[in-house]
Amino acid sequence: MTVTGYGTADPQTPLAPVQFERPDVRAGEVAIEVTHCGVCHSDVHQCHDDWGNTVWPCVPGHEVVGRVTSVGDGVTAFAEGDIVGVGCMVNSCQTCEPCKAGEEQYCTGPRGATLTYNGPTKPDGTNTYGGYSTDIVCREEFVLRIPDAIDPAEAAPILCAGVTTYAPLRQHKVGKDTRMAVAGVGGLGHMAIQIAKAMGAHVTALTTSPGKTDDIKALGADEVIVMSDIPALGKAQASFELILSTIPYAHDVEAYLNLVAHDGVLHFVGNFIPTTVAFMPMLFQRRTMTGSLIGGVEQTQEVLDFCAEHGIRPEIKTIAMDEINEAFRRVIDEDIRFRHVIDMDTLRKAEPSGATKLDAPVRGLPEDGGNAPEAAKS
Repeated sequence: MTVTGYGTADPQTPLAPVQFERPDVRAGEVAIEVTHCGVCHSDVHQCHDDWGNTVWPCVPGHEVVGRVTSVGDGVTAFAEGDIVGVGCMVNSCQTCEPCKAGEEQYCTGPRGATLTYNGPTKPDGTNTYGGYSTDIVCREEFVLRIPDAIDPAEAAPILCAGVTTYAPLRQHKVGKDTRMAVAGVGGLGHMAIQIAKAMGAHVTALTTSPGKTDDIKALGADEVIVMSDIPALGKAQASFELILSTIPYAHDVEAYLNLVAHDGVLHFVGNFIPTTVAFMPMLFQRRTMTGSLIGGVEQTQEVLDFCAEHGIRPEIKTIAMDEINEAFRRVIDEDIRFRHVIDMDTLRKAEPSGATKLDAPVRGLPEDGGNAPEAAKS
């Protein structure tokens, strides 16, 4: 099928219309007409090659929600017309220990997890194109069911921002009266506050933006500390069992580490360019610094259901596809309240002329069967 999307060929060029051919579904695969796609800060980093690993051309988007249009042989969990989601992965080896444990994001197979866009974890010249497109094809095992209670536009950010924060909260057994803080209240942070509160935690938000205080409290935060408020930081020294840092850029890690209690944890989910870390505050209070990457398929379904049950929703601004470059600018300038979501009908209706023709992407299943389990090869 011919697919229209938005992508870029290098870090300096704005995203623009592209066209490419997605293969028809094979056994074990699901074809999805994309209705919405969230705009993640990772999309900006990847398109600007901030991590030095972008595979060009880049068609981003890994918070994908849409409608099933067809299924391949052997697919039993989904049928035409179902409203479904695709998160950050479209495949993995499904046989290594992390995959068998439901943590496909840490796949140790020969290709690693196949990412929804930007190809395999270790780029080898192949590439995948993501959800900034009219249609996508995915392995059945990596398709998520969107609960009826959640609007498709609101579901999109849960597929990345939701599970990326939910997974470490579960890992650290956050529950009733856990005293924790969320550092950075953007796309990930505003989800973390709501999820942690629903788990029963006492949640403090740590922000560099004084103007966000009222909005943050409206999300349910028990307290807000502005990081420039020196007296407030002094009172909060060594007081949090867990700080979940969602900050996606280089910053003064020590300022946050000093707020962690004895034997507490500073957990990073914001993927930022490394900065110097002073180890003395860690050594003298036996604090731990750790991190995690998104979440597995099972936990992604879990967080969708959790959000449906507890009335948790991301705060979103719906945009047209041709507003994406302005959206990227606003993400960089921190001039957006929480999350953009693209209405993909605007791309379908635009019928952009002059779209750049791209080579067909890998499908998450290279022609030799690649990462697919033996039963799914065709």
